[in-house]
Amino acid sequence: MRQFRNVIFWAHLLTAIPAALVVLVMSVTGVLLTYQRELTAWADIRGLNGSPPAAGAARLPADVLMQRVTAAEKGKPTTLRWHAGPERPVEVAFGREKTVFVNAYTGQVLSAGSRGVRGFFRTVVAWHRWLGAQGEGPARDRGKAVTGAANLMFLFLVVSGFYLWWPRNWNATALRNVLVFRRGLPGKARDFNWHNVIGFWSAVPLFLIVLSGVVISYRWAGDLVYRAVGEAPPPPTGGGASAGARGGKGDAPTLTGMEALRVRVERQVDGWRSITLQIPSEADKPVAFTIDRGDGGQPQKRASLSLSATGEVEKWEPFAASTRGRQVRSFLRFAHTGEVAGLAGQTVAGLVSLGAALLVWTGLSLSLRRFRAWRGRRRERPVPGPDSPGDSARPRGRTPRALIQVQEPETSA
Repeated sequence: MRQFRNVIFWAHLLTAIPAALVVLVMSVTGVLLTYQRELTAWADIRGLNGSPPAAGAARLPADVLMQRVTAAEKGKPTTLRWHAGPERPVEVAFGREKTVFVNAYTGQVLSAGSRGVRGFFRTVVAWHRWLGAQGEGPARDRGKAVTGAANLMFLFLVVSGFYLWWPRNWNATALRNVLVFRRGLPGKARDFNWHNVIGFWSAVPLFLIVLSGVVISYRWAGDLVYRAVGEAPPPPTGGGASAGARGGKGDAPTLTGMEALRVRVERQVDGWRSITLQIPSEADKPVAFTIDRGDGGQPQKRASLSLSATGEVEKWEPFAASTRGRQVRSFLRFAHTGEVAGLAGQTVAGLVSLGAALLVWTGLSLSLRRFRAWRGRRRERPVPGPDSPGDSARPRGRTPRALIQVQEPETSA
């Protein structure tokens, strides 16, 4: 058992060293992204919220709103999002390029969002996912490959680390060393204590975060999620966005009769917080809506509804009606950021990301201390002189094997 533990220890150590820097980058950026959605929304609509223009004022119909937006903005809108709060502006997205915020009662374009905050988070996301690479291209592909490999190594580190954490002797002293932060410890003992305590208390959420990161990074990992619950993985989608999603050229969409459909959607779900319309590219296609009772990062509170032009239900798919594979895959996507559990989950994810950064620091510190101790032992090894017995029978420059003290790898301080 000791030999197996030593194998795991050295595998843990040799995996951690090459992955350390990338894991540190992903951990620090993960902390910065903890409240990305909330901070972006706050910055986008800061100063835009207010009371309706007059008591009892009605929101503009979707088609009138669209006419006023397209008259003021270039491009082809792809989605409209209404919020339940009467003072909240309507969000009109032009693909991924931009989003404008519009007064729901007058159709006036109020803002294009906070460029500073959005730009900051765009840079942080680029470092988190692609090591700073911006835009499509080989650099981004290389960054994605590196972060994906680091996620795989980190997953092994989390699992093997928990095995190495497991105390050999279950007594009060051993448990105190690996469960509770202790004050006044010297450097090596402090690093050992911090590494074990942080590793234990963050093990479960960190495992979910890293596992979901692997699923996000690799198509084969996402397919395994479906196979694990006995489902066939869905076919891969096209790599490029549609012309509408890219904000391509063409006539501005008309939304005649869309207001009646929006009112119909409002009645579908009580307690909705936002309704998003995917603007149809063709008049005869079903109109797709997304109804969200959460904050945008909780798939279990989201449902999709497709209506015909006459208001008949073409497809109604709440979260509970999804296949088990899709449910688990959606859960893992938002478990990575903690959003699946709301603000509390995001806070836990942020704290665990901070803990991961400290695990890198303490792990590297322990590794450097071990390396320095190893070098010190090598300097202290006796070197045979020319008059040593049997020296003439040995090749010069070699140290007698009997004089080399083999140091067993340690798994504790």
